[in-house]
Amino acid sequence: MDLSEISANIRKRLDAKSAAREKGLAASRHAIRFCANSIRAVHRGEMDLARELQGQAREQLDAARAAMKPYPDIYHAGFLHDAEKEYAESLATYAFINNEKLPTPEEAAVGDAAYLNGLSEAIGEIRRHLLDIIRHGDLARGEELLAAMDDIYYVLVSMDYPDAITGGLRRSTDVARSIMERSRGDLSITIVQRGVQEAIERARKDISG
Repeated sequence: MDLSEISANIRKRLDAKSAAREKGLAASRHAIRFCANSIRAVHRGEMDLARELQGQAREQLDAARAAMKPYPDIYHAGFLHDAEKEYAESLATYAFINNEKLPTPEEAAVGDAAYLNGLSEAIGEIRRHLLDIIRHGDLARGEELLAAMDDIYYVLVSMDYPDAITGGLRRSTDVARSIMERSRGDLSITIVQRGVQEAIERARKDISG
């Protein structure tokens, strides 16, 4: 086999690999966009739309995996992990806000590291919903959401493995902790304020009575 034939074969393989990478990258980007729109739909109360967008994200992830599976180096290059993380975040956000069962990593078909990082980022979305709940005066539901954030955090902090295994989970956990503590403070202040207001109203009624 002469050099020209060798180079032709190499070029053929690299063309196929490059095409797989481009397909996987494009599908991963589409999945991330669908996940972001799904989370937005959840906050707007458009749950059917949120589920539909999650389904579209899942299709894109499946397409990305199928394209890149023959090429482990591009399969594990990082952009598929990012898309899986966003998908896990969208599933967790939907589940916690709607008080539904949280899908497992196997059910979501995402890697463990992507799943855990998705959970960590879902804490920020839960906080956003918690603040909306507080503004509407549903403090009992706010306490339930804060408890859910606590549950997520204690799972995250228990994963004591190197960042190379968890995909940088330690940093994400630190961010989640700060978000959770701010949320606890916001809810606590609101509860105290409501207690004071109720006490004032009771005193006013006693005086007027």
